[in-house]
Amino acid sequence: MSIRVQEADFDLSTEIAALRQARPELGAVVAFIGLVRDINAGAAVSELMLEHYPAMTQKALESIETQAKQRWDIDEVLVIHRVGRLLPTEQIVLVAVAGAHRGPAFQACEFIMDYLKTQAPFWKKEQTPDGARWVDARSSDDAAAQRWTQDLP
Repeated sequence: MSIRVQEADFDLSTEIAALRQARPELGAVVAFIGLVRDINAGAAVSELMLEHYPAMTQKALESIETQAKQRWDIDEVLVIHRVGRLLPTEQIVLVAVAGAHRGPAFQACEFIMDYLKTQAPFWKKEQTPDGARWVDARSSDDAAAQRWTQDLP
């Protein structure tokens, strides 16, 4: 289990190799990488600034991971979330889940990402041609997270 909030970028192959190291019982690794888009809500985005309150963020991410491990038979979880100034095409987040079987790993990875979008205290500010704007929560993200309260494994 590993949760990191950092400014530095990450390398997928390095992170997955570390997750799998000396774990012959693993049969599946599912990974999701979120990227900075160059357009959002109809406007060009030249920069994304991610802010957070470290203690609150760490606690929220640990809670999300604990919930995933309680719901699914998974062995390892890796969450890396970047903060600071990010440019279009840069990586924002990595969620990787490893376990004996693909089904639980896929479900847990999706659950973790849905909850990151709605429960983790990150604040995003985009730079657009019209100036800076805070990114509001999306109702589609709330709906995605809500389904997990009804869809128990």
